[in-house]
Amino acid sequence: MIFSLFNRRRRQAGIEPLYGAMMANALDPQLFIAGGIPDTFEGRFESVTLQASLVLRRLKALPHPAQDMAQELVDRIFDGLDAAMRESGVSDVGVPKRIKKFAQGFYGRLDVYTSALDAGDAAGLSVALGRNILGDGQSADWLCAATLDLDHRLARLDVDAYAAGRLPKVREAVNDV
Repeated sequence: MIFSLFNRRRRQAGIEPLYGAMMANALDPQLFIAGGIPDTFEGRFESVTLQASLVLRRLKALPHPAQDMAQELVDRIFDGLDAAMRESGVSDVGVPKRIKKFAQGFYGRLDVYTSALDAGDAAGLSVALGRNILGDGQSADWLCAATLDLDHRLARLDVDAYAAGRLPKVREAVNDV
C-alpha cells in the first residue's frame, strides 16, 4: 500500500508543469475581477474545473501519451483538492465525502462544458457558465468569450507543449475579449 503511494507521486511529478500552468490560469485574478467568479473555495473549484475541462478536452484529441497525461492531471487535481480541504480544517472523516461531492460536480461540469464546446454552442456554454459559476441570472458573456478564445489557443498546441506546461495564459485570452 505505502509503496503504491510513492509510485503515484513519482508518476505525478511529470505532470507538474501542466498542472502548474493550468492552476495559474484557473487562479488568474482577471477571472475573478472581470469574469465575476466568486473568490471563494467553491469559486476557485469552479475556475479549476473550467480550465481542466478545456485542457482535458484538448488532450483527448491528441496522440499518446496525451490520454495518460489527462488521467495524471485529474489525479493531481484531486490530490490538490484533498490537501486544500485538509489545510482548511476539514476533518479526515469529512474529506472523502466532500471529495465525492466535488468529483460528481467536476465530471458533470466537464460533460456540460465539453458538449457545448464540441457542438460550437456558445449560447449553451454561456448559460452553463452562468448557472454553475456565477449564479442564476448573471451574464457570463465575458467569461464565455474568454473561455472560447482560450479554447481556440489550446487547440494549436501539440502534446509536447502540454507536457512542458506551455499553455496560453488566460490574460492573453482576456486581452482579446
